[in-house]
Amino acid sequence: MTRFWKHAKKWMVPVLATAAIFLLTRFVFLLGYVPTESMEPTLQRGSYIIGARVYASLEAGDVIIFEYGGRLLVKRIAAVPGDIINLDELTYMASMEQPYREETILTVPEGCYFVLGDNTQNSYDSRYWDDPFVREENIVAKLIYPSIEMGN
Repeated sequence: MTRFWKHAKKWMVPVLATAAIFLLTRFVFLLGYVPTESMEPTLQRGSYIIGARVYASLEAGDVIIFEYGGRLLVKRIAAVPGDIINLDELTYMASMEQPYREETILTVPEGCYFVLGDNTQNSYDSRYWDDPFVREENIVAKLIYPSIEMGN
């Protein structure tokens, strides 16, 4: 048995490091890539991001990574549960037709968020979706890098 441990010691550090990295990226952090301009100038196309899969709360202004239509998207939370949105007051892309909706005043339901891309002229987001809300269970992570400061 001593002979086994002698040979196993040199492999322990790489194996444990690999296991730790796997567990951290699977359950704590999300490593991602931004393929479009929808979040410019905040997140440049082609940039890499890190999200926290574990977070305390979400607020308006937070940038989230979520699943929508089988893809992971990155957008900013514009409205939280209970907020009222007037769709007629939003800016729409010049290249896309504004969607018709029977109701133009929406209240964000519990467990949901209304999201927008920072680049309003190049972002397919809540403004255009049939169901304009991101459900909490579809949120994969909250962006932590690059860090984004609101305001000054």
